[in-house]
Amino acid sequence: MLRWGILGTSFISDTVAKSILASPGSRITAVFGRNEARLEAFAAKYNIAVKYQDLEALIDDANVDVVYVGLPSHMHSSAVIAAAKRGKAILSEKSLATTMEDAHAMIAAVEEADVFFLEGLMYLCHPLMEKIVSIVQSGVLGTVRGMSGYYAANIWKKANPLGMGTIYNLGCYPVSLVHLVMETAFGSEAFAKRQVTGLGNLSNQDTLHIRDASLNVRFDNGVLATIQSTDSSGNDFSFSILGDKGALRFRTNPWLPLAGDNILEIKTYGVSTEEIVVRAQMDAFAHQVKRVEDCIVQGLKEAPRPSPSWANSVEIMGLLTEWEADIKQRANL
Repeated sequence: MLRWGILGTSFISDTVAKSILASPGSRITAVFGRNEARLEAFAAKYNIAVKYQDLEALIDDANVDVVYVGLPSHMHSSAVIAAAKRGKAILSEKSLATTMEDAHAMIAAVEEADVFFLEGLMYLCHPLMEKIVSIVQSGVLGTVRGMSGYYAANIWKKANPLGMGTIYNLGCYPVSLVHLVMETAFGSEAFAKRQVTGLGNLSNQDTLHIRDASLNVRFDNGVLATIQSTDSSGNDFSFSILGDKGALRFRTNPWLPLAGDNILEIKTYGVSTEEIVVRAQMDAFAHQVKRVEDCIVQGLKEAPRPSPSWANSVEIMGLLTEWEADIKQRANL
């Protein structure tokens, strides 16, 4: 029975708490929150006896085995480093951080402490992603030539202004899926060799906050990827993998795979279109909790693919920060 300590009382901590409590292998023993009223309400909702308004106190709690970092993304680094120094296993929300300096510091800390660490790209723990890997490896699409993705949700009014905007809120999902496909199709080195062009619109209220963003990537092997992300309007998604024999498209949201039916479509050019249903008993958040449990029981420090390794998380951050930098450079910031 893993004993979890939760850092943060936001909606994402609420979602993860439900999945922890739904698992027979886990329970929540403590929660940290800065706002006393929200902390009390969160603890009462999930029957958590131990409440802290001091982050360090939760991390020092001997009755906590796993720390879940549900804090704003610019606070991930300090929390992860502190938890690693106490020898805690760690699940930390996406995006990994908001700067490469913080990303490298986090991974250095967990590596030195030799503790389990996983970035919370929860969809990569779902069986749907194992199916994507098998399809790309099967050759049914032929050689991958391109990818396109779009993720939109009108959440900017609720988003952390120090989180830098849609790139780290939503863009991290299609970028991480591009990373998985590139690694699966061409090996671990292919993602790093690229040219990047980013365009975007900045918030009128805060020039640090990118509300709408587009990304074009040309990898050195000729594969092209296009991504759009916005947290200022809409509620929609799309992702396609284009090969020289066929194309794969998601009919259901690839970044919020469900308990139940998750639907893919494979179009073999000039031949047929096939619908593939991936059924699962749990949603992505529940699979993520199960992945953490399994890894800790097995003594693993990193989760197996399709979940991101430590190096994978840093590589994904590399493209996210390049995307942000190119937009701000064009805006003369």
